[in-house]
Amino acid sequence: MSKILHIEDDPANRLLVRKLLTAAGFEVVDAVDGLDGIRKACTVAPDLVLLDIALPALDGYEVALRLRAEPQLKGVPIVAITAEGSRETSLAVGCDGFLQKPIDARSFASTVRGYLGGRRDETPSETKSEHLRQQSQRIVAHLEQKVAELVRANAQLVEGEQARKEFYRNISHELATPMTPIVGYVKLLRDGELGPLTPVQEKVLRSMDDCVQRLRGLIDDLLDLTGLEMGRLRYARRSYDAAELTRAALRRAGDKARASGHRLLSELELESAPAVGDPARIGRALDELLGNALKFSPAGSAVGLRLFERAPGELVWLVGDDGPGISSADAGRLFEPFHQVDGSETRPHGGTGIGLALVQGAAEGHAGGVRWCEGGALELAGERLGGALFEFWLASSPAESPSSVG
Repeated sequence: MSKILHIEDDPANRLLVRKLLTAAGFEVVDAVDGLDGIRKACTVAPDLVLLDIALPALDGYEVALRLRAEPQLKGVPIVAITAEGSRETSLAVGCDGFLQKPIDARSFASTVRGYLGGRRDETPSETKSEHLRQQSQRIVAHLEQKVAELVRANAQLVEGEQARKEFYRNISHELATPMTPIVGYVKLLRDGELGPLTPVQEKVLRSMDDCVQRLRGLIDDLLDLTGLEMGRLRYARRSYDAAELTRAALRRAGDKARASGHRLLSELELESAPAVGDPARIGRALDELLGNALKFSPAGSAVGLRLFERAPGELVWLVGDDGPGISSADAGRLFEPFHQVDGSETRPHGGTGIGLALVQGAAEGHAGGVRWCEGGALELAGERLGGALFEFWLASSPAESPSSVG
């Protein structure tokens, strides 16, 4: 059975050709525009291509020139079928035949068989050269128009991206302003500074405090992200103990692990690890990695962290879990801001999708990095965690004060 690729943007015309040719024993593959037609021509191996000339974006002349450049389509007849195109130009750019619309339904199938059997329309060589020259000029003009459109579109995208960053920065600051007194007043109430509390009031305030701290963390993340993207995020440079910082992160994660039914494993090869940098941002990066591991692994499974020194002055954290892992298809965008493997409204896990971007920023701000270890596994306490594994590393004392990252 001969396979016919029909490149046509009008659905009514596609339907008519399909009915006529399938009734005559042909297999018909439809393409809705020039780009779709080029892609399918290179993948479905057609025996003949029916090509409309008045196509959007790339017109039929440009498509014919492009198809004639494909080695696998050498010898495949291309027949222009159009109401508006030029027969001479169609043949000059590589078409083997030209059919005027409206087509003759009674003879259409036999005409197609003729082209499959070797029929070719001819045009004088001098006419071909002139039409090729004219078509080349049209293509250049078309390209100039598209380049101008792309330049304008790119300028609009750049302007929109800058506006987006400014919006996130401004809205984050606006949200942070009223959060400061809320955090302070809740703390005063919980500490009993404003009078004694009943057990019910203490419970309510504890729930309020949890929500306030979560909201404050989201606002801080947005502030950091906009600073990171705009090149305005700076890192502190002060002495800290990376081992103690890690133990504090493990204590925070331990509370979450107990609440969610996870087992938290750890192995700190360094009892003390003096370092210089921004301990607050590094601590938040560890919180994010451990929080993600807990979030995406099933209750009852294990999450683990290992701290060691890979080389003098280079600290490394490995954070792994025993969950489903990450597919290679999703891994390429893990560290993009706002990207989530499952971004649907029905996803089982919350979050904004900016955590790993901030982890990457913290690492790079300390002359380090973070990566997902494909196929990696973490061995801790005789247990193998074979889910997702992240490696986070940084210089324990960067050569110079961490500066803005953009």
